[in-house]
Amino acid sequence: MKLGEKMKYLRHMEGTLRGLNREMSQQEIVRAIQEQLGEKISQSYLSQIESGTRPHLTNKTRTLLSRFFNVHPGYLVSDPEGYHDELMSDVRGLEDKVDLWLINGAERFRSDPELCASLLAISKHEDSRRCLVLLGAILDTPKLVERLLTVLKPEALKEDKDAKISRPINGIAEALQ
Repeated sequence: MKLGEKMKYLRHMEGTLRGLNREMSQQEIVRAIQEQLGEKISQSYLSQIESGTRPHLTNKTRTLLSRFFNVHPGYLVSDPEGYHDELMSDVRGLEDKVDLWLINGAERFRSDPELCASLLAISKHEDSRRCLVLLGAILDTPKLVERLLTVLKPEALKEDKDAKISRPINGIAEALQ
């Protein structure tokens, strides 16, 4: 990403953070820097940075803008050609493995339609790893599973109780035969 693109992005984020629901204008940035930091930068200088006619910043300007936008000064440079700022490749690979594992599990338990559908639903979620981490937290919280089932799936709770009652009766019946 070029420095100019980063500046546009920071103006957009600053507007969002300030509740404007839009990017801040260059002039609004100039005024805010003056009010908050007591230092000056011109709107035309910001325009030159964003347009790419000024591809590098002075140390003083970099420091001023990094303080205002609350970013590391090293962020305010153009990225080298071919540089990728996302770590998604490794994370996406892990996410793909989790999704594949869930799909395989759904296939193994296809005789249980509810479990199969649940595993597939998690695998289709955009962040299946986080869904599983959340499930772990739910299981670690005493009685939360029962409370959630009471609210979200009361029929499952009833089926579970019916199954627990019928198992001993069936076991007694089998023992008597």
